[in-house]
Amino acid sequence: MDAPARIEHLETQAFTIPTEEPESDGTAEWSATTLVLARLEAGGATGLGWTYGHECCATLLRKTLFPILRGRNAFDLPALWRDMRAAVRNIGRRGAASCAMAAADLALWDLKARLLGVSIVKLLGVARKEIPIYGSGGFTSYSDEKLARQLSGWAEDGISMVKMKIGREPERDAARVAVARQAIGNEAQLFVDANGAYGAKQARRMARRFSEQRVDWFEEPVSSDDLAGLRFVREESAMDVAAGEYNYDTIEARRMLEAGAVDVLQADATRCGVTGFLETAALCEAFGVPLSCHTAPAIHAHLGCVATRCRNVEYFFDHARIEQALFEGATTEHDSGVLRPDPEQPGFGLRFKDKDAAKFRIDV
Repeated sequence: MDAPARIEHLETQAFTIPTEEPESDGTAEWSATTLVLARLEAGGATGLGWTYGHECCATLLRKTLFPILRGRNAFDLPALWRDMRAAVRNIGRRGAASCAMAAADLALWDLKARLLGVSIVKLLGVARKEIPIYGSGGFTSYSDEKLARQLSGWAEDGISMVKMKIGREPERDAARVAVARQAIGNEAQLFVDANGAYGAKQARRMARRFSEQRVDWFEEPVSSDDLAGLRFVREESAMDVAAGEYNYDTIEARRMLEAGAVDVLQADATRCGVTGFLETAALCEAFGVPLSCHTAPAIHAHLGCVATRCRNVEYFFDHARIEQALFEGATTEHDSGVLRPDPEQPGFGLRFKDKDAAKFRIDV
């Protein structure tokens, strides 16, 4: 388009969706998930983005970020990203501010693609037509029976990789992992995620026990802030160590790679935006490290097919359920363990189901 498309309007809302039952991992417990939605309008089109986080992200979008975006050219994404980062400097970039920026950035990329009449995968360039997923759930709050039922169900559906949570009761973890292995059989890969619950030497001991059940992936065995601890576990265990979901920008991602802390680097566009995701993907190219998409399968189905180093997308139980319920066109229905984004639908190809979401809306 020759003429600039000026950003005219922002609409932001928040929705809190209860879980089917209380859930927990190694370091957190929850009974609901909050989705903060951003809609940006320019040139007669509307771009859609969102983040999973505190409802305060909606206030940040409305009061701090939209004044930076209003009246600007919707195609000037690098300048808009730079100026949003500057706007949140004194309130703290990491965490909620980055999540609000990510929602805006997702909406901007969706808007640009819609203005051009192309999908995100066509806009950015297709590296592959489909991306493998791993089923992710297996919460520490589950009984052994529910754990086995969920993971075996995914394996029976053709998902060749499944992940479970560990770390809340370390003394039970080895037995739970054995239950999971028996449930999924010998063919599927088994991943575990401690969400930073262990100390480094404890994680090394647990990794040796998990290897008996052929665990291939150990996510956040220690806190993702403990780069030395991550590297220690990585060097002392046979399985891949993964982390990076809490990297809110590429500075943090680069530090993790420079420290040799991970075998697989994770990125989450609902926390770092499409812009941060693409920068992280470039870092993975430079360091020769695989990339994995963290949660939000409706978004990462597209981005996983763009990043050449991308290994898989996390098919996270809570987000897949929410996105199927609230977004028409969500690419979250897998086909024999892969996601295939629709290359013919503009943007991310999503339409928000306002009527279905109304019962979950909260005041912000």
